[in-house]
Order: sequence, then C-alpha cells, then structure tokens
Amino acid sequence: MKVAKFGGSSLADADQFRKVRDIITSDPERRLIVVSAPGRRGADDTKVTDLLIACAEARLAGASAEEELRAVVARYAEIARGVGLADDLVDGIAEDLRGRLAAPADDRGRFLDTMKAAGEDNCAKLMAACLSAAGAEARYVSPRDAGLVVSDEFGNARVLPESYERLSHLADAAGITVFPGFFGYSPEGVVVTFPRGGADITGAVLAAAVKADVYENFTDVDAVLVADPEIVPNARPLAELTYREMRELSYAGFGVFHEEALEPVFHAGVPVHIKNTNNPSAPGTRIVVDRDSALDRVAGIASDAGFCSIYVSKYMMNREVGFGRRLLQIIEDEGLSYEHTPSGIDNISVIVREKQFDAETETMIVGRIREQLDVDDVSVERGLALVMIVGECMRHVVGIAARACGAFARAGISIEMINQGSTEVSMMFGVKADENAAAVRALYREFFENDD
Repeated sequence: MKVAKFGGSSLADADQFRKVRDIITSDPERRLIVVSAPGRRGADDTKVTDLLIACAEARLAGASAEEELRAVVARYAEIARGVGLADDLVDGIAEDLRGRLAAPADDRGRFLDTMKAAGEDNCAKLMAACLSAAGAEARYVSPRDAGLVVSDEFGNARVLPESYERLSHLADAAGITVFPGFFGYSPEGVVVTFPRGGADITGAVLAAAVKADVYENFTDVDAVLVADPEIVPNARPLAELTYREMRELSYAGFGVFHEEALEPVFHAGVPVHIKNTNNPSAPGTRIVVDRDSALDRVAGIASDAGFCSIYVSKYMMNREVGFGRRLLQIIEDEGLSYEHTPSGIDNISVIVREKQFDAETETMIVGRIREQLDVDDVSVERGLALVMIVGECMRHVVGIAARACGAFARAGISIEMINQGSTEVSMMFGVKADENAAAVRALYREFFENDD
C-alpha cells in the first residue's frame, strides 16, 4: 500500500488535476491520497489558501467578503469544469464556504483555521469526484470521521498519539480514499490547522498509521537537489538521503518537504519517495533510515536568513550553577523559541528568529538579562544567515570542517559562529545575511565541484 500526497502546484488547475488522476489510477497500490489546496497557476497567481486568508481577513475587518469569496469559488469552478464535473459540486463548495464565513469570528485563530482548512477539504472532495468520474472507486473522507485528532493550537497543531490507532482502519478501506491535508480536529471537535505546508505532515501521519510500504510525496521538482537552484543553477540531484539528513536540510531552508513531516515516518520506518507530478517517470529522491550511496560525501547544503544572536558574557559563567537554565527561562517567559545555543567558557549565544524578536521584545529581554543575571556584557546582532552542510559522512570522514572553513576563507566570507550537532550529521555556520548566497556557492564548489 502506498500513501501519496500531492502538493498545491500539483493541483493548481484542471490540467494538473488530470495529471494527478492519471498518476493515482496508474498504480493500484496508491490507495490513500492526501491533497493540498490548489496552488499558483503561474508566477503572478495567488494560492487558494491565501485567497481564503484574504476572505477571512475581510470578514474580521467587518466587510462582507463577497468579492474574496467569489475569487475562491471561481478557482474551484475552473477546475471542476475543466475536468468535466457537474456544476452542483461547485454549488456545494460555495455553500460550504459561505457556512464557514458565517461562523463566529470572536476567536481570530479559530476562525482563520476554519477558513484556511476549506482549501484542502474542498480540493479533496473535488479530487474524489474527479477519480469517480474516471471510473475509479474513490471516496472523500473527513479527518474528523477518520480520527485525526490534534492539539488545539490554532495554526500550529500537533498530532495527538491516539490518532495513529484511530486512523489505522484506513488500511482496510476499499478503493481509493482521498483525504484532505493540513488540518485535523481537536478533542472538542474544532478545526485546527498545522503550520503552512502541513499537508506533508498529514501524509506522513497516515503513512505511519496504516504502515504503508512507502510514502510518496509528489511536488514540482524531479528530485531533491544538493543546494537551492536559485543560488546554484544546475545543482545536482540527490538519489537518496537518510531521515537525519533530510530533517537537517528541511530545517535549514529546503522547501521540498516540511521539516515536521519526517517524525511519523521515521518512527514507523516508512520510506519516503519524493517525485514530480509533471515528470512521474523521473527517479526522484528516496528518504530512508540508512543509505549505502556516497557515504564519504556531503549530502547537501542549505541556508536560511532572518536570524539574530543574543550574545551574553560573564566571567566564570561555567562555575555558576543554573546560569543557562535561567537565561533560557527569560527567553521562554517572553514567548520565544530558540534555534541554537553555541557557547564558550564565559559566554553563550542564543540564536532566535528575527521575526519573533522585535525592538520591544529585545529591550525587555536584554534588560532582564542585565538585571537578573548580572552579566558583564549582553548584545544583539541582527541580519544573520545560517548555512549548513549535511551528511552522514561527518561521523567518519576527517577534514570536513577544515574544507568548509577554507572555502569560506577563499571566498572572503567571515564566519560569525560555528556549531555542530552531537549526532555529527550537520555543521552550521553563521554568516552575515548579505553573504548567504556567496557562502552556499563557496561550499558547493568545495564539496561538489572540486570533488570531481
């Protein structure tokens, strides 16, 4: 049995719907299908999820939201008519959207999630109808009826453990089951969405629950590339990655697969196969527990900007019991999560994302650190990017760090910090954000061009 998830670009219009329909029906093992909301049809287009957010925001601002609602319905109508489905299906989608729009809006997070979830929910209904019209035995299943139970954190749901047993019955369902991604229901029966891109998470949860032979993730690229093609044109494709490597790459900026989606399939031992909807015969990239291929080489390079560093220095910090705990407690008290904490004997840096660290929050945290921890120095450095090299090779190949630092030196790039995880699968370098692209290119030359 295969679980196959199709992203927004795979479902953007009627032509894409037909491609997905043909991919599903070409393999009888593809029995559990997860869909995203329709994505962009072109560079200047808008995703259905963003149209739904605009619709919700209009209602929250006190407007009728009629114009925004019509834009959403028009997208589904274009797809439905393009694949030869009856207008009454579109009428049902419009009725569903109006019902959601009329829901109480006093709780902003709850209302937004109710509206956002309509993208995937109605796309799943449309895909089930498209498959049925082609002669396949297909049915839409609601996450509530199936048993996908999540925490009540609007926009940031986590799957609750009982979901796996509840969803396991889907393995026995006849024909093709079409399941909307991106959202589940709280124990109280309220719609709650995952973070953006969360349809990957839904697919992974279902694959783990039904003990699938493979979780296929269809997107718009032939394979995972070793580096961002916008930075490194013609970057090499990767045939195989381990879960650990893909997790690190996803965290550090790879947009092919949601970073939280690996946990369910990792624990269940279900391999992931990333494939291209527009070129399904391409080999794609497999994500597995262990790989035999090229274990002596770096697997990939990823980067992400938008970080800042809170630098704290205090003489004899290492002798002060509980210093790190109290520092991180201040960060937690202000509602921030941290990314890394590289440290020395008498200093420590806490890396956070700039988007959650505005001027007011900075003033509050810096003041509390000075007052409560009696430090010698505390400062904030903004405009940082984290560049990461990833590979299982780091555990047994000597000289990876030396080569990376040498590549930066030859490119004239100053390293602000270095951090390596205890698993030795990745090495992170902090650089100025405006040197991000140059840093990635320098590492690519070193590990993928010079190795040739």
